[in-house]
Amino acid sequence: MKIAIILDPLDGIKTYKDTTYAMMVEAAGRGHELHMLMQDGVMWKHGRVIGESCRIELTGHAERWYRIDLPREDPLSDFDAVLMRKDPPFDMEYVTATWLLELAAREGARVFNDPRALRDHSEKLAIAEFPRFIAPTLVTRLEKQIHDFIDAHADVVVKPLDGMGGSQVFRVTDADPNRNVIVETLTWNGTRSIMAQRYIPEIRDGDKRILLIAGEPVPYSLARIPKPGESRGNLAAGGTGVAQPLSARDREIAGALGPELARRGLLLVGLDVIGDYLTEVNVTSPTCFQEIKEQTGCNVAGIFVDALEKACAA
Repeated sequence: MKIAIILDPLDGIKTYKDTTYAMMVEAAGRGHELHMLMQDGVMWKHGRVIGESCRIELTGHAERWYRIDLPREDPLSDFDAVLMRKDPPFDMEYVTATWLLELAAREGARVFNDPRALRDHSEKLAIAEFPRFIAPTLVTRLEKQIHDFIDAHADVVVKPLDGMGGSQVFRVTDADPNRNVIVETLTWNGTRSIMAQRYIPEIRDGDKRILLIAGEPVPYSLARIPKPGESRGNLAAGGTGVAQPLSARDREIAGALGPELARRGLLLVGLDVIGDYLTEVNVTSPTCFQEIKEQTGCNVAGIFVDALEKACAA
């Protein structure tokens, strides 16, 4: 297959842990042809969606791990698959890219994940579709509502709806002297909606990333365990990733969400689960392939490329 991957700048990729790199290694090992392009290389030109892309070859060296050809312009529908692997922020440029990719799909391009599904799924707010699996949660920009929620639950996590990597996630108690300024800051003085969730003590055992590929769960999650003194398990916030088999509750959640999310065109999804509770549904650029493989031997990238090949052959 001829695969185009929309991703972040190559020189910023940490090959020892990057999931997109693992996908590329697996695909190249099967003889697939890889092309890379930046989000700003997706354009509408001459009545079609065009990608300014470069063919990329993997060298296998740790330092200079790739070689790229000169850029060229090709319709995205000329590729067998287009992978949208651009990391957040989910801003208007990202939304514009989904509009363009949706047009490309109408022209015959196979885009994964589906661009409309990417645009329509708020990674934080999507949990509201599955209320039986979530802890008490509030989404609002009204400061009084947030303070009432903190008073009712005593120990709460508040976070923006568009954050990533644990950025701007705060744990707030009803007795916290900084609660007013935290709420004011996160809501931009009542002009931005945020999420408040009852604190889940099981975070001490890790914020589990459960990967769904074509609706089926990978048999291991990566529990991201907070460093001492932290309430965030995100690896970007210093958490430690520990791979572990899925629990019965993990499988229950994955079994309920997997088929529906796959039906919407989401080939790869990362569910975040703390204790028994679903906290996020990640669809933009789910990670943790390499950590799971290193600790368990489970070739997650292989499972993904199997699914990609099957989807493109359908």
